[in-house]
Amino acid sequence: MTMVKVMFYLMSFVAVASGLYIAASKNLVRSVFMFFVTLMALAGLYVLASADFVAITQIVVYVGGILVLIIFAFMLSGRESLAGIQQQESRFISISKLPALLLAVLFFIVMLNILLKVNGDQLIWVQKAIAGKNVVKPGDATVNNIGINLMSHYLLPFEVISILLLMALVGAAHISRKEKSL
Repeated sequence: MTMVKVMFYLMSFVAVASGLYIAASKNLVRSVFMFFVTLMALAGLYVLASADFVAITQIVVYVGGILVLIIFAFMLSGRESLAGIQQQESRFISISKLPALLLAVLFFIVMLNILLKVNGDQLIWVQKAIAGKNVVKPGDATVNNIGINLMSHYLLPFEVISILLLMALVGAAHISRKEKSL
């Protein structure tokens, strides 16, 4: 087993385990930090798949923006509003969770069916990419290209995204602000 396979299985296990912990945990603070672990493991999987741009975007947008926004919203929200969330039913399977469980089982069946029936090398878009030599090799310096393009060609979208995240942060702070009683 190569080192890449070991890293793939390790990051996959971390992503799945932390995702399950997020779904099962009632502590919001721990869930937010485990969400951070999940996002970083997914970024690592993207790097292993030679998708450096997606990995960097994942870290910049989700870890650097959305997760910080969630932490600020959590810190600015009142404890009494979070108490209702934490007083949910303790049973793992209940009638209210049945639709979500049914959807999860159906999604698992569809994914298992796709995994068993599809041969990845015979897909049309994969064959076109191979024929057109449009394949990213692991040795390509994509990180350098990402940095140069991010600060030259894509500077405006990058700044627009940062302003959008800042506006979302200000909006979350405004919404979570307590109303003064009259």
